[in-house]
Amino acid sequence: MARSKPVHVVLVHGGFVDGSGWQGVYRILTRDGYSVSIVQNPTTSLADDVAAAKLILDAQDSSSILVGHSYGGVVITEAGNHPNVVGLVYIAAFAPSEGESVDALIKDPPPGAPVPPILAPRDGRLFLEKEKFHASFAADVDEEEAAFMADSQVPWGVDALRGTITKAAWRTKPSWYLVSTEDRMIPPPAQRSMAKRAGASTVEERGSHAIYVSQPGAVARLIAEAASGVERASAGHETSRTLRDDDLGPGHHAGS
Repeated sequence: MARSKPVHVVLVHGGFVDGSGWQGVYRILTRDGYSVSIVQNPTTSLADDVAAAKLILDAQDSSSILVGHSYGGVVITEAGNHPNVVGLVYIAAFAPSEGESVDALIKDPPPGAPVPPILAPRDGRLFLEKEKFHASFAADVDEEEAAFMADSQVPWGVDALRGTITKAAWRTKPSWYLVSTEDRMIPPPAQRSMAKRAGASTVEERGSHAIYVSQPGAVARLIAEAASGVERASAGHETSRTLRDDDLGPGHHAGS
């Protein structure tokens, strides 16, 4: 295994799925020397999901990058205000601003945009129509795996869908965004718009909404790029501080 990297990676899944979908990304990152945690957020409410992410962040003794897929982007936008977080990575994800929720962001889709096959709520929880899951959520995942994903859906709480952001972490933390150009859950133009608003470094890959499952290599590359970016920024800051200290001469220190 490669030498352990100084930045910890925390992966956050979205609605209708659990953290096991990150397995391919996890394997690549850990092989390359990153320490990685996967948040099993309950997707019951935004508050519960942010709390689950913070449990993982609190346990780290190093800086962390938060990575969110789909609704996981909402979670990292709020949880990313944690002091341990040094960067955000959005994978075909929602990147809301203050006062916004998934419900608000999907309310008025542009003409011709694909409509996610979300069934009417049952006891405050949402599911995708199984027969349309493959085409809508995971078109580039093989049929057998997509069928398993459809049959093992995790109910997504309406309260999570309606949870609003109080402070968008991308305003103060650097961010990266992977646009999935064949996405039929979050339209690619909407992804590009959110990425631009967040000032994210953006890449595009041809893939479905489940690109984190179908193309783990592309996703891991962007995460590694983000990790390298925050490491370089940190090193530059430390170098700058050392130079300032040297300029002050012996017995003096910059800052307090």
